Amino acid sequence: MSDGPRDLRTLPKAHLHLHFTGSMRHATLLELADRDGIQLPDSLVSEWPPELSAADEKGWFRFQRLYDVARSVLRTEDDVRRLVLEAAEDDVRDGGRWLEIQVDPSGYAARFGGITAFTELVLDAVRAASSATRLGIAVIVAANRIRHPLDARTLARLAVQYAGRGVVGFGLSNDERRGVTTDFAPAFAIAERAGLLLDPHGGELLGPASVRTCVEALHAQRIGHGVRSVEDPTLLAEIVDRGIALEICPVSNVALGVYSDLTSVPLPDLLAAGATIALGADDPLLFGSRLAAQYATMRAAHELDDATLASLAAMSIRASCAPDETKAALLREIDGWLAAPMLSATMGP
Repeated sequence: MSDGPRDLRTLPKAHLHLHFTGSMRHATLLELADRDGIQLPDSLVSEWPPELSAADEKGWFRFQRLYDVARSVLRTEDDVRRLVLEAAEDDVRDGGRWLEIQVDPSGYAARFGGITAFTELVLDAVRAASSATRLGIAVIVAANRIRHPLDARTLARLAVQYAGRGVVGFGLSNDERRGVTTDFAPAFAIAERAGLLLDPHGGELLGPASVRTCVEALHAQRIGHGVRSVEDPTLLAEIVDRGIALEICPVSNVALGVYSDLTSVPLPDLLAAGATIALGADDPLLFGSRLAAQYATMRAAHELDDATLASLAAMSIRASCAPDETKAALLREIDGWLAAPMLSATMGP
């Protein structure tokens, strides 16, 4: 045995930032599209993963168009069940022990009998996948910034309806440059009264002011992305004091042009400030990178040692909605990973 970095695929971790359609395997996308004669753009076939940038509205529109194309291949209940099972299998392969998958039911309602029917389908698929893989899985219902805030209230009530039955949180996604974040405060108030986790996106395509609005107007308890809070030390200190976790997705940050390269993702600065970080894959289907790869890229870009990587994994567990006994058991597993000998033959991804 010789010293070397431990295998990151065996590091127990929670995955807190994963979008529903974006979790689909590329091979599954191709298979389902072929089954139904759906013509996919080259950027989802021969040029996959696509080159993306959201530096302007045109870039985001292209990203959203690819996402909508991918969603269109989900035609049957079995397709939905397959997506959830494969997402769970992929997380387990990457050391995932707990997954919180985010879904906007309104994006699938027309094909699957409405938002309630689709939510019940997803929750049933989650239960089956959890049983098959032994991965703890929960659902965050997310509203869409580009839809009317009244639609968000409807989704918040839907999330409340299934609180304690698989739904653990309420989010807000899509291009944060569109819509008025404060207009969604009534929807978040509905979720807050029911004790759901409040988890809006902010501070990726826009700067720290976007994060502050999420915290002050939406009472965010976790922030989807939030990476650019590093640009405002006062705000970052408040986030640390409040114990608000940031769901950082390094590979997607670079793919969308938020940062020029992985070494520019300010993970060390966030950690130095005391921030709670949960690394996430965001949309593996579009970014070509899953959970363990987020840890591997940050290890390589910032020369993180195994103790720091174990600390990141522990943060993800603590920031999750997993039951306390599950958290305690997983934290012990992380301690065991760090205590095990390092083997050069198990470098990980």
